[in-house]
Order: sequence, then structure tokens, then C-alpha cells
Amino acid sequence: MQVPVYNLAGEVVKNIDISDDVFAVPQNEAVVHQALVRQLANARQGTVDTKTRAEVAGSGRKLYQQKHTGHSRAGDIRSPLRRHGGIIFGPHPRDYSQDMPKKMRRLAIRCALSAKAGDGELKVLETLDFEKPRTKEMAKVLDALSVNSTALIVTTNPSENVILSARNIPSVKTLPANLLNIVDLTSHKLLVMTEAAVRVAEQLWGKKPSQEESSASV
Repeated sequence: MQVPVYNLAGEVVKNIDISDDVFAVPQNEAVVHQALVRQLANARQGTVDTKTRAEVAGSGRKLYQQKHTGHSRAGDIRSPLRRHGGIIFGPHPRDYSQDMPKKMRRLAIRCALSAKAGDGELKVLETLDFEKPRTKEMAKVLDALSVNSTALIVTTNPSENVILSARNIPSVKTLPANLLNIVDLTSHKLLVMTEAAVRVAEQLWGKKPSQEESSASV
């Protein structure tokens, strides 16, 4: 697959070939959804806790006799029906983490990248760097690329000037190529990658030759 490469002024300077193994994979919505749910679940701390009627402070003595008081029948003061009583079916510490095979996680990333490339939501920049942090310069670059919605900017390595220039722009996030994940890819409409970041993504998530192919080549 060929895609155009833009400069910071939004002009096409050349076309490059990108790997079909990463950017032209048939969509598998079930795997993408499972990877998305897994990442969101693994981000949960699961440390919230509430006290049951056995854990709250208070006497266990029956408040008053069962009959002849004109009141409803009541147990102790720790009853969930009373103020400061225990909590019924409240949350307790638990582990929300989910597991997923590595091959499926890699496939989900490839499907997300392929969806961006197939829908024309992938913009490749020749390079992206600034002499000093300036939000105005980053906004000018995004405007030149016709980025008018949420955007994920991916560079080869974390660039302080790029990060500081983009952090005050709403709905724009920067990320190094090796930290690409399914949540950020699906929650941002446009994907802006430098040419070097594209090559890193191809190396990380492209198909690796099997041991038989490697031995045959030797």
C-alpha cells in the first residue's frame, strides 16, 4: 500500500510503501473489542471497599423488644436499613484484570492501524520537531494537515518539544510508536505518524518469520 508523506506545511513531498501486514489487515471487530475491554479492565484499580453490617461500628443488641412497641420489628443498629449501617452488596477489593493471547493483542493493533489507513485517517509526516515548545506551531501543522477532530500524534521517541507543544490542544495526544495501544487508536479519529514511526510500527507489529523460514533461508 502506498501513502503520501507530508511536510510541516501540509504539502505532499513523496509517496512511500507501507507494509500490508500491518496497514492492510482484514478487520476482526471481535478481537479489537476484546482487546479494548481487556485494556480498560486492566486499568481498573479495584481497591474500592465498603463495610457490611458485620464490619461497621455499633452494638449488636436488639434495639427494642419485638412486640408491643408500635414500631416495626428491628434488629441491631448496624442494619443496612438504618443510617450509618452496613452497605448491602457494596463493592469490595477485587482484581479486574483480563488475559489475552499475545497473537490476538498484536492482531488487534494491526486491525486498528489498518482501519485508519483504509479509511484515510492516517497522515504520515516526513518529520516532526520544533526548535522550542510552541503550541501555535503545532496548531499550524495540524491545520495544514486538515486535522479538525481528535488526533493521536505518534513519533519514534518521546520528543519534549512535541509533547509540550501539543499538550494544551484539546483532543490531541502524543505517543511514542512503541507505546501504541488499542484504546488510544480507537478513541482518536485521526492518526498522525512520522515516517520513522511508521517503520517502527512495522518492525514491532509486522509478521515475524517463523523458525522454519529462518532455518530455510540459512
